[in-house]
Amino acid sequence: MKLAQAGKLEIGYRQTRVSSAQWVSWAVNPTEQGMVGSQALVAYRQPDGKIRAYTSPITQYQTTLAEGNLAFDVSDLTATYANNEMIIFATLGLQNGTTTLHQVWQQGPLSGNVPAIHSTTGPNVQSMGTLNLFSGQTATSSGGAANSKLRKRNIHGVLNAVSWGLLMPIGVIIARYLKVFKSAGPAWFYLHVSCQLSAYIVGVAGWATGIKLGSESVGVVLKTHRTLGIVIFCLGTLQAFALLLRPKPDHKYRIYWNFYHHSVGYATIILSIINIYRGFNILKPDNKWKQAYTGCIIVLVCVAVVLEIFTWALVIKRKKSGSGDKISQSVNGSNGNNSGQGV
Repeated sequence: MKLAQAGKLEIGYRQTRVSSAQWVSWAVNPTEQGMVGSQALVAYRQPDGKIRAYTSPITQYQTTLAEGNLAFDVSDLTATYANNEMIIFATLGLQNGTTTLHQVWQQGPLSGNVPAIHSTTGPNVQSMGTLNLFSGQTATSSGGAANSKLRKRNIHGVLNAVSWGLLMPIGVIIARYLKVFKSAGPAWFYLHVSCQLSAYIVGVAGWATGIKLGSESVGVVLKTHRTLGIVIFCLGTLQAFALLLRPKPDHKYRIYWNFYHHSVGYATIILSIINIYRGFNILKPDNKWKQAYTGCIIVLVCVAVVLEIFTWALVIKRKKSGSGDKISQSVNGSNGNNSGQGV
């Protein structure tokens, strides 16, 4: 490795004990220590014996190293493979004044002719460090910084899945179905408000964690996930403030408020579930977590379907007995209960 001229760095990375069924990668993270955000050079031996070398920006954990442009210029990229040894050569265009690099290196299996996900235990999560370009000294890392970032992402995911993805739907189920029962009185309203406010508070914490992670991960572009997160936060905030503007059940504008409240509420939940699954695809945790969340959503849907059938059966029964108008209004959310509460 040497500085060829101002802003240009010639590198040669050698990895030993590499089989013909493995890929090798060396990467530079321009902003911080860790895998996500790193800019990788990848090489592997193809079935015809030719060596393929290309660039791949790393935007998530458990990446499959899709080809793409890096955050800096790369030229003269080649690689050689002989005697179970892979060497990658390239010239990097770095910012003037760069003295230290955050480097990451990996190797993993090939699936057919495509890089597969590398192991996430042992040396594979410790293969990072810093390189001083002037002294040539290197310092390896135990992976603590990367593990810390991964913990933050996990916390972000859990907070949002529990709040926007579970508590919010539960709050809607409470509001839509419990008020049908006369014995529930005003309790359903307070349960609904408590559930939704708890979801909003926890959700804001999860959203703020995501914004913080985004600011710490320069070079990682998750535009759709980030945009959906901001939209969900705005919709949730509108719902929270709408509670302060809720007209009384007999007010002439109450029907418009109900339409707004229900529309924004359902839109928030739908977008939240979509974004939670996008989060799963980005973080790629063990399948059991995605399956567990999916199971929870299926249970909530089944509960809602059963209650919907039961509610309308109750409405029809009460209509036949002459008391259906009030219940029908309650089911559709256009009125409150005897205490004057409503959603």
